[in-house]
Amino acid sequence: MYAAGGAHPLRDPCRAALQRAVQARARLVTDVEVLQELLHRYFALRRPEVARTVYRSTVELCDEVLSVSEEHTARALELLLEHPRLSPRDALHVAVMERRGIRRLLSTDRDFDGLAQIDRVDPALFLA
Repeated sequence: MYAAGGAHPLRDPCRAALQRAVQARARLVTDVEVLQELLHRYFALRRPEVARTVYRSTVELCDEVLSVSEEHTARALELLLEHPRLSPRDALHVAVMERRGIRRLLSTDRDFDGLAQIDRVDPALFLA
């Protein structure tokens, strides 16, 4: 959302990271919860056309959109009990990543830094 948003200190690093990922032919995946977050945010702002553009761009950018199942929500619950500072959305992302064997996460969100199973990559440092 930073890459697609208005003026913000994280916008340019996020845009550059995504451009570098595409140029490097990095495999990019997301999960349906990220898509839901995009819809939630832009419709809350009453910006449906931006929602459409960002949603489509995200799906086109990614090699795969991962599903979320009850298995993932059950694991998210375990993660929340183990890591009380983790948000439910972040716990769900981690659960999906674990089940798919994904360790690297391109994110500005430092809440992932305390998790041994996740290697968060700051967009400003991605392929720097």
